[in-house]
Amino acid sequence: MSQHPRIEIDPAIMGGKPVIRDTRVTVEQVLRECARGATAAEIALQYPRLAAEDVAAALAFAADYLAHEIVAAE
Repeated sequence: MSQHPRIEIDPAIMGGKPVIRDTRVTVEQVLRECARGATAAEIALQYPRLAAEDVAAALAFAADYLAHEIVAAE
């Protein structure tokens, strides 16, 4: 996934969920922390292997993923 070099998808890691590269921290975990109001700095403190740039990468990945999602009209 060249446009998101900090994000990795590997079936052998966390069941294939997107994770921050070289960690087991999923994009989903980062999004949930953001949703509860945590800042990038707080998330990086909670997960010491992460940098604030990793949080931004997770958000960018999620936005791009949703931008390409196919929505079925009812």
